[in-house]
Amino acid sequence: MAGAGHEDAEAVFDPLRPKLMRVAYRMLGSVADAEDIIQEAFIRWMGADRAAVREPEAFLRRTVTRLCLDQLKSARRQRETYVGPWLPDPVVEEEEDQDVTLPLMLALERLSPLERAAFLLHDVFGLAFEEVATTIQRDPAACRQLATRARTHVREARPRFRIEKERGLELAKAFFTASRSGDMQALGAMLAADVSVHADGGGKRPAAMQPIIGFDAVMKVHEHLAALFQKNGSKLVRAGFVNGLPGFVTLEADGELQTTALEIEDGKVAAIYVVRNPDKLRHLH
Repeated sequence: MAGAGHEDAEAVFDPLRPKLMRVAYRMLGSVADAEDIIQEAFIRWMGADRAAVREPEAFLRRTVTRLCLDQLKSARRQRETYVGPWLPDPVVEEEEDQDVTLPLMLALERLSPLERAAFLLHDVFGLAFEEVATTIQRDPAACRQLATRARTHVREARPRFRIEKERGLELAKAFFTASRSGDMQALGAMLAADVSVHADGGGKRPAAMQPIIGFDAVMKVHEHLAALFQKNGSKLVRAGFVNGLPGFVTLEADGELQTTALEIEDGKVAAIYVVRNPDKLRHLH
């Protein structure tokens, strides 16, 4: 009978797993932490009086969100001691995600956990404020205020320029070719005047300890990198959308993977996000 109960629980839980994972990842910015949350939610689902649950999806979404809120408290302390810039774990997909792009995920980091939950649940996942209120255990009016404050903080990070899928992938591949071949003229033609580079090595692989800002500084860095690429190749593994932005995955000379995501504005590369921390790339293997 225990086995049957386990199978029944899985039969309900497994179809909801992708949606729940999406909520957990958007809340935490970490694939590994999100997977842990989903596993804990399943354990709690196993122990619940499932016959009394009228809406399993709502029950599980509430469980996942509350677990994430607890996790965010410790995650904030960890990020205070993080070495260099912090970027969310890269998720590489065939299609772009216009709802939650990498710049928006970084903006969400500046919100309180409750603001983040209210914004994601209402503005991104489309839940009514009554459901948001039940989930985060606040009244609907408070949830509206939380979401409003969140919107004010993240407004600038919402996508302003929708880029066609094929054009985005074309730009990503052109950027890879120019940056690895040392074609500085082609690379420079792609960059905005105020372009920036944000590299996350987590203290485990070489990466700039601060964002690199401005056309001249970014070009200088890429001139240096191009010389290194000439000696030690960088292999394109695949192009795709990295956290909703055009980008690519590469295999670098040290045998480790790396992701590069490009924020495009008015047809120019406005920001470059590079994840090198191997802890954040394990799921890509």
